[in-house]
Amino acid sequence: MNVYPTRTASHLAVSGLVVFAIGIAARVPAIVAWGGALVFGVALARAVTLVSVMRIRAAGFEMLWNGAGRLARVPLGSVIELEAEVRNRDTLAARYDRLRVVASPALDCAMEPPAGEVMASGSVRLRVRVRPLRVGYHGIYGLALEVRGAPSLFEVPLTFANPFGVEVLPRALGLALATPVGGRARAVASSGRSGNRRGDGTELRELREHLPGDPFRRIAWKASAKRGVLVVREFEREERDVVWIVLDASVELWGGPMGGAPLDRAIEMAAAVAAQHLGNGDLVGLRVVGGRELARLAPDGGRRQLKRITTALLEHTGVHDTDRSGWDEGDLALQVVEHLRPLDPRAVEGLGAGDLEKLARRASAARGYAPFDRPPPQARSQREARLRRYAACFGLHVPPRLEPDRPRSAAVLRDALLQLAREKRPRASLVHVVGPPPPEELWESVAAAARKLRGAAIGLRWSLPPAAAPGDAAPVARGERLWLAAEEAVVLRARAAQRRGEAALRRMGARIVHPLRERPAPTRPPVAAEPGDEASA
Repeated sequence: MNVYPTRTASHLAVSGLVVFAIGIAARVPAIVAWGGALVFGVALARAVTLVSVMRIRAAGFEMLWNGAGRLARVPLGSVIELEAEVRNRDTLAARYDRLRVVASPALDCAMEPPAGEVMASGSVRLRVRVRPLRVGYHGIYGLALEVRGAPSLFEVPLTFANPFGVEVLPRALGLALATPVGGRARAVASSGRSGNRRGDGTELRELREHLPGDPFRRIAWKASAKRGVLVVREFEREERDVVWIVLDASVELWGGPMGGAPLDRAIEMAAAVAAQHLGNGDLVGLRVVGGRELARLAPDGGRRQLKRITTALLEHTGVHDTDRSGWDEGDLALQVVEHLRPLDPRAVEGLGAGDLEKLARRASAARGYAPFDRPPPQARSQREARLRRYAACFGLHVPPRLEPDRPRSAAVLRDALLQLAREKRPRASLVHVVGPPPPEELWESVAAAARKLRGAAIGLRWSLPPAAAPGDAAPVARGERLWLAAEEAVVLRARAAQRRGEAALRRMGARIVHPLRERPAPTRPPVAAEPGDEASA
């Protein structure tokens, strides 16, 4: 258990040493005794603090979440308030300071009150305000505080490992899932709005004159007798579009501020498109591509498909897989040990530097405390898969891989478009790509795929995530202006490349779809309407 001095304790210790040195130099026993007493008092205060904190922890100093479960599902941009309780079962009061939430950086958390005192055999209720910044599965790992002993000269940092999971949904899909089905709210009802066309059906469209090739069973004999000419009944049948959404989830698109990265915006746009078409009663399929095809959902409609698309966007755009993660097995093992130590100290006892197999077994046993139950990510070995699944189930933040995969993902995207052009059942009527333009070296091959789609009478739309604008970053100090200028130059270059790619896509015959509004910076308060909200209304 680590013990840290407060500023008062440091000043007293330094003052005692100075007085003690002055007494030695002046050869005055009273001054020497006074300085020595100050130093001895600080040392005694440290021992008393250590004993009192150990007594409090042994008696039962714990933190609990108030509520039925340890999981919350919220749409992006909303704010939730959680209630926690710190209990002190000792006969002495415990004062704490600098109370903070230990959570994923994708969650903006604030704690009230940040300091206070827990009475003997009492408890304190705390409010945790959480604002999610990014879609996905994110974890609150617990609370950290610093307990002060009786003299208030030393602090002991304590961590309460009590995991809580926050499942953050895209705005449009979160609103659609929260909307009741049927009655007046038919936003995602299976019988939603659809188009009608001529064909076999039950609804009469019109009566018209008989034409060569019309079947005799459609002749309206009574109407023909009255008019003196043969007329046939024209019926109409219900027709629904088959829409494929292809999302480019290249790993480098995670680069950028939390909540403002290109892939953050692309996920929101794909969710808005899916919610709009499902609300119209269309059949919607989803393909997520990166360096490989990450997910594929066959076209379907209704609320069940809405849930499948939501799960796919949350599950398959993350970076826990080996080929998308910035951590290798060694880095991941260090993070698992640091997370596992406060959760179950016995699980890390006796672990050596290379005991990865033993660590993987113990991490799998501790997964019962996790708020999520996620499938094993892609890994090179079963041992690494267990470690990566531990990180995924607890919502640990994993950085994306630094090596880009845009050339490979663009090739996978091209192959997906060619495959959709050849598929007959169900035959697509619209392909909606969400992602940046392909690299220039692949323009010709993507143009060939676009021509195949046009030849099959399949529409092609392309939604481009907006590039960050210069000056979106937070204000920086005067010494960092050079770095800000370099960042603005990179952003301007990226926006110019996107404009060239947009012009190339128009020449390919793709219809460019721009978001109605750009999302605000994640540091600002959320607004009522953001991109995707109009599409899901």
